[in-house]
Amino acid sequence: MTVLKRRLGLSLAVTCVLLTLVACGSRSVNRAPVEERVTRAGDVIGVVPSVKPPQGFEHAGKPGYYTVKPGDTLTRIALENGQSPRDIALWSQVENPNRIEVGQVLRVVPPVSQEVQVQAVSRASVSTGTLAQPAAPAPALASTPAASETRPAPAAASESDINWIWPTNGPVLAGFDDVKNKGIDIGGTAGEPVLAAADGRVVYVGAGLRGYGNLIILKHNNVYLTAYAHNQTLLVKEDQSVVKGQKIAEMGNSDADRVKLHFEVRRQGKPVDPAKYLPAR
Repeated sequence: MTVLKRRLGLSLAVTCVLLTLVACGSRSVNRAPVEERVTRAGDVIGVVPSVKPPQGFEHAGKPGYYTVKPGDTLTRIALENGQSPRDIALWSQVENPNRIEVGQVLRVVPPVSQEVQVQAVSRASVSTGTLAQPAAPAPALASTPAASETRPAPAAASESDINWIWPTNGPVLAGFDDVKNKGIDIGGTAGEPVLAAADGRVVYVGAGLRGYGNLIILKHNNVYLTAYAHNQTLLVKEDQSVVKGQKIAEMGNSDADRVKLHFEVRRQGKPVDPAKYLPAR
């Protein structure tokens, strides 16, 4: 009788263990602790991570757009594309120009506007020697209030349309080579005047571009920019119009190993040899 009771007790114990294992297994199958969140009331809510795509991602790869890469700044992107940082920020609806993210897509060419169409007609008239008649406004643009508020961009020009001057009178310390030096370095003394090489509009003033120090960028038309780097003092403001020969800065050695002016000419954003544009000395 005692043996029978022992056997019966052992069978009951084994059965309890098996039932416990089955219950635990069923609970582990039905729960997903990584993917679920339990509220105070005991309700289970699925957690779905949301990843916000970079601003302008839908334009990636399209002509006239640029995808931000590691190390980029808005100023450098503007210089490389021959535009004003402020204009690119406006066209791309960038809220904070000092904060752009990798993968963000920026518009680096101006939107098509009525002014651009009028300029194209005017240039065609000059090339054919005929006087252009006033063009009828395009219906789509005429009905858009923003078109009348757009500031006209400077007309495109050929190389002969700009009469360049030297921005300072010092000796050339380093010439253009398109790899290590995207412009020319001109020697001088601290405080020496730095002059605008041609008429234009100031599109950048600051020290936000590494390797350039205190920098001024002028836009002369839709083709040409000039850059003046390593200044000691900056004497102009952004969006200010300047004339050829106007003093815009004083020479210095900001972010440089000696006092000098680093001068660049950019044609549609691409650096070109300033010596080919400046008059012979």
